[in-house]
Amino acid sequence: MSVITIFTIIALCLIGLLHFYWAMGGKFAALQAIPTENGKPLINPGKIAAVIVGIALFRFAFVAYMLYFYDLSSSSYRDYFIISGWILSGIFILRGVGEFNAVGLFKKIKSSEFAYYDTRFYTPYALFMGLVFAVLAYAA
Repeated sequence: MSVITIFTIIALCLIGLLHFYWAMGGKFAALQAIPTENGKPLINPGKIAAVIVGIALFRFAFVAYMLYFYDLSSSSYRDYFIISGWILSGIFILRGVGEFNAVGLFKKIKSSEFAYYDTRFYTPYALFMGLVFAVLAYAA
């Protein structure tokens, strides 16, 4: 499980860095990260939203670190990190299931560039992260 946890921490940090890059005006992979319908973006996240998501992703990585690598048995924060792990598991699983239109397993819009990447990468990754956080929270 340690290799999976290290992968989780690194992946979350890299995706967090990507959000900071977008917040600074970067364009790499930005078009593939926003759901579209008929070529029009369904959301228009700004720089502040990108920074908030980037910070959240680093915090998620910290929760994974604490749940696996830190001895929480005598910590007063034990319950906080376990509950956080379960909440993150739920968030990632909900992201994987989606909102039944443009994102997730049951999306209706399947012909956009975002849908291509969502089907092959984003949704499986989200479901995998949901499972990882559930296992980490359970084992802590």
